[in-house]
Parts: sequence; structure tokens; C-alpha cells
Amino acid sequence: MNVSLILIILLIGAFATFLVGNKLASKVALLFSLAALCGSIVLLNQFNLGENINYISQWIAQPQISFALQGDGLGLAMVLLTTALTPIIVFSSFGNNVENAKSFYALVLFMSFAMVGTFLAADGLLYYIFWELALIPIYFIALIWGNGDTEERKRAVVKFFIVTLAGSLFMLVAFIYLYSKAGSFMITDLYQLELTSKEQMWIFGAFFLAYAIKIPLIPFHSWQASVYQKAPTVGTMLLSGIMLKMGLYSIIRWQLPIAPQAAQEYMPIVIGLGIAGVIYGSIVAMNQKDLKRLLAYSSLAHVGLIAAGTYSLTLDGFRGAVMQMIAHGFVVVGLFLASEVIFRRYETRTIADLGGIRTQSPKFSSMFLILVMASISLPSTFNFVGEFTVLYSLAQINIWYAALGGTTIILGAYYMLKMYQGVMLGETNSKMFRDVTLNEGISFGVIIAVLLFFGFYPKPIIELITPSLEIILKTIHNS
Repeated sequence: MNVSLILIILLIGAFATFLVGNKLASKVALLFSLAALCGSIVLLNQFNLGENINYISQWIAQPQISFALQGDGLGLAMVLLTTALTPIIVFSSFGNNVENAKSFYALVLFMSFAMVGTFLAADGLLYYIFWELALIPIYFIALIWGNGDTEERKRAVVKFFIVTLAGSLFMLVAFIYLYSKAGSFMITDLYQLELTSKEQMWIFGAFFLAYAIKIPLIPFHSWQASVYQKAPTVGTMLLSGIMLKMGLYSIIRWQLPIAPQAAQEYMPIVIGLGIAGVIYGSIVAMNQKDLKRLLAYSSLAHVGLIAAGTYSLTLDGFRGAVMQMIAHGFVVVGLFLASEVIFRRYETRTIADLGGIRTQSPKFSSMFLILVMASISLPSTFNFVGEFTVLYSLAQINIWYAALGGTTIILGAYYMLKMYQGVMLGETNSKMFRDVTLNEGISFGVIIAVLLFFGFYPKPIIELITPSLEIILKTIHNS
């Protein structure tokens, strides 16, 4: 069995979900998303046994384009993140009354299909196709099923689509230029190119624009908070939990090994942008009155630190960044789910209108508190492992990078605990808060279990990703 199986399951699942109709759509989507997760686990087992799970087939003879999928440790880690979060996201949405459910859930599975393809593609043009395909379903999910004022939502979503597409076009131009030099889009051939300093500068810049917008890094973040707020919670989960990881992953997989000299030259600038995002996102989060918008800026701060780790060009930086990508994926999905649970009961996300929930729902309050603690990287949570490793890698380069990046812990603790106090504590709210349902409790339970298990025992993930990262790092430093 090879990695193409996951793509087949998700693609068939998307079509099957659409064809079964609205009544069964959510259940069929959950079934296929769980099948994709099971397939990922089987492939991981084969990979650990030393079997070759890659897939390559010539697609187009001229220009030379291959349908090439690479299932190494790094790619499998991101596929597992995607296929684990997708069923959680689908299952957590069962409490919502979704209009035209067959289209909605089909788009969710199709987006998961495109993101998995992005993480596995070993041909530059194939990678670009999957990269762009992932943009289409989230555009419609946010536009059609989003919330708030219709005109504001349209402006936010269209801006997101145009800005992201425009940034990706620079990456496409870079791939076309690289093909003219290598005669191939295969990643192994692109790694072997000997580009001049000037060529690397332009290639690095083109990739950077695509990734900085997708992640996003400041000053390319202007679309993020509005889209996160206006999109339905399922869309926000997909964006923050998985889609932004496409940019962070691609820095390690594509940008740095292809333009290693430029990466070393511009390392202080891009690390600086990442750390600036940490501080900016945290400060803006402090002043937010809408719960979902606060979580959006919190996410901006966390991914800024992850980006700084990816650009550190160290094994610890790479390893910490990947672990933090996975941890952030689970915790941010859990936090946005918590905001959705509150909205289902109170029909508001305005923090000032909340409060006193703890006395009515101790279970929900406890689960929400664990997620908040994980978000601020409390020791024994998975986020602590990744964040500490990233900060350690930055300290090896310059202690001030680590000191400034570490402000995410202090600032994050301040605004997240203040938010929790405003939302959950205080006098009993006059509105009745219904306790968590079975599917909400299961979703929270799975997320918390992952965060705590890998917080105590991150070894399986470290062993999975380290060999791939060592190969990439060797390619960078030997160029």
C-alpha cells in the first residue's frame, strides 16, 4: 500500500458525501474521514517497518511532470495531523444545523484531500496544484456558511482569496524558472540545482510571499482575523488547525533546501518578522472583545514563533517547529470548538456578555481550562515541548531572539487567563448554559488526550520526523 490511498479515500469520500444527500452527509463524511485516519495509521506502521510507501508515475511527458508522492517522516506527520483533525472537526459540527449539508461536508473532505496532497507532493507543479486546490473549498465554506454581516463577510473572504492567490502566483513563476534550469519539477532535482546568489534571492522571495500570506506573518496578516471571525467554526478550524501549516511545512520542505544561501543571508530578517508577529499578535489579542477574534490573534502570535523556528536552520528549530505545528493544530481546534459551544448556547461571542459559566457547567469549564493552559504552554502539555525546543534553538543563534520570542509565554498567559476569567468565572449568568453534549465531550476528550499524552511522551513524533529533518538540513548546509 502507498500514500496515494489516503488521497483516494478522501476524494471518493467527498463525492460520496455529496451524492448521499443532506440527511446522511455528516455521517458519511465522518466515516470517510475516519477511514483516511485508519489508512494513515496503517501507512505509518509500514513506514516504521522500513517499507517503501512512496508513489511515482509519469503524468505528462512534455513538460516533464510526475504524479509523485513522498511519504517520509515529515510528510507522514503532517498527513496524520490532517487526517486526525478532520474527523474531529466533522464530528464536532454535529451540533450545528447546516443548510445544504451535502455540499458543506463534501467541501470539507475535498479540502482535506488537497491539504494531504500538498504535504505529500514531491513534484513542484503537482504540489502547486494541490496548494491552490485547497483554497477553493475554504473560499466557498467561508463565503456561503459564514456568519455576520453578508457584505462584510464577502469583502473579507474575497480579499483572502485574491491575496492568497496572488502570493501563490509568485511561487508558480519560481517553479517555472526552476524547471527551465533543471528540466524537471521533481524535488530531488530541484535540490541539486546550483543557483547563483541572485537567483536564490529571487526564488527565496517568491516562495516567501506565498508562505508569509498563507501562514500568515506580519505584515501579510491583514486578511486573517476577519476571515477567522466571519467563517463558520468548521472553516476556522480548517484554516487555523491545518491550512496555515501548509506554509510552515513548505518552508522546510521547499524554500530552504532550494535557496539555502539566501535563507542564511536573510535569516535575521525573517526570524525578526516571526518574533514581531509574536509580540504584535499578543498585544492586539489583549484588546479584543470578540472571543473568536481574540483566538485568531493568539494563533497569529503562536505561528510567528513557529516560523522563527523554521528559519533558524537548526535541527532543534526544525524539530520544535514541527512539533509545535502539530500541538498548535490540536489546541487551536479545541479552543475554536469551545467558542462554538458557547455560541450555540448564548448566540454571542462578545466576552463582556459572558461569564458565570463555571457554576453551570463544571465539565466544560475544566476542559476549556486545560485547553487554555495548553495554549500558554504549561509544562506537561504538548505545546510546551514544541515551544521550549523552538526557544532553545533561537537561543543558540542569539539569546535576544529567545528572550523576545519567549514573551509569548508571558503575554499569552495574561490575555488567555484574562479571557477565561471573563468568559467562565464570576456570578452565575442569567442565561442557562446547557452542559456539553456527548459529541462535544468526545471531541474535547480526544484533543485533550493528544495534548497530554505527547506532552509527557513526545518520543514517537520526535523519532518519526528527525531523520527527514536531518536529511533536509544536510541538503541546506552542504549547498
